[in-house]
Amino acid sequence: MPRHVTAGVDSSPESLAAAHWAAREAALRDARLLLVHVEEWPLPLAVAAPTIDRDDHRRWAHRLLDAAAAEVRARHPDAEVTTRLLSGRPPAALAVEAAGSELLALGSRGLGTVAGALMGSVGTAVIGATEVPVVVVRAGDGGERAREVVAGVDLHPGTDDVLAFAFAAAGRRDVPLRVVHAAKVPLFHAHAPAHRERAAAEAAAALGAALAPWRERFPAVAVMERAVPGAAAQVLVEEAAGALLVVTGRRIRRAPVVPHIGHVTHAVMHHCTAPVAVVAHA
Repeated sequence: MPRHVTAGVDSSPESLAAAHWAAREAALRDARLLLVHVEEWPLPLAVAAPTIDRDDHRRWAHRLLDAAAAEVRARHPDAEVTTRLLSGRPPAALAVEAAGSELLALGSRGLGTVAGALMGSVGTAVIGATEVPVVVVRAGDGGERAREVVAGVDLHPGTDDVLAFAFAAAGRRDVPLRVVHAAKVPLFHAHAPAHRERAAAEAAAALGAALAPWRERFPAVAVMERAVPGAAAQVLVEEAAGALLVVTGRRIRRAPVVPHIGHVTHAVMHHCTAPVAVVAHA
């Protein structure tokens, strides 16, 4: 299939916001947009009704996809939009579908038949099972009035994957990039100004070294470096206020039961109102 961006849609306004975000991203990438809906059957007991049969549910699913595609085409007339109805459990079906996509966009609520917060089991499972970048979008303007991409990095292996996505995203949008790194301060030195300043200086030097090759690769992207003492989750949430897009990473872990996305990524998705791109890395 030609290059494409995928968006999962359902009946929630958040998923429609994700579809519009994905349409803009597809245009920036000169790619197609694929809208997918997962038909979960049998319905979960929480929403099952004896008057709903499989054919009724499938017709409803097709109408939902058609309506979402029509609204996206109306707002983005140049977009090349296709739709696909999937069957199965939403996390597994979306992960498989996303594997051939450049990224997957999801609404921050209603990722399955049962609407629920992204922090719930369905959304976490989708992100944990998907190795392509996942962008989670809330309803509203999606930060489109903002003029800055913010990326959080920990300078461990995998940083380059996050930076590659962030630099490319800022370059496509012709906006500055702010790269944030939280400088760790030992607990017993947390309130000592000299130790905090030294930790910040060491972190700033390490951040500058990590960014040097990316500055050369993307010379047109204006970059601001921010090494801030403090807890990574709190630092990134505060630095990301008002961003156009927030980029963070998660380590790929083959957890046998519960997918792991990391507490920093979890906090950013929970507290940031801007779209959040989660980049999986080894």
